[in-house]
Amino acid sequence: MGRQPFRRRRHTPAFKVEAVRVMRERLDAGLTLQRVSEELEVDPDLLRAWAKQVAGAPPGADAAEIFPGHGQRRRFAPAPTRGGTEPPLSPEEELRRLRRENERLRMERDFLKKGSSGISGILLGGDMRGSR
Repeated sequence: MGRQPFRRRRHTPAFKVEAVRVMRERLDAGLTLQRVSEELEVDPDLLRAWAKQVAGAPPGADAAEIFPGHGQRRRFAPAPTRGGTEPPLSPEEELRRLRRENERLRMERDFLKKGSSGISGILLGGDMRGSR
């Protein structure tokens, strides 16, 4: 009953495109990505990466063009990443955003301070009930 050594599975470009299509259908039907990945027997992160590549492909691109294979370059530019896609905020909006973030961080800090005071007593050998 020895454990089988890990063997990397190779998927054809057509399988990858079809897996992305099925993933989108299932997600639209309300299934989770984890459930879809279990059905397809493919890691969820791999499905996400394939979906990103398919989304970045020009319309009508062939599966072999989207997934050219190991060491081969795509013939089209990759999809733009999320970073920097939001328009810059006006100074007033940025100030409001920073004030909200500052308030949230203060609340988190205060919460952690209150929680850590009880823990520090336990760690220092104190009694949880406190002294009376």
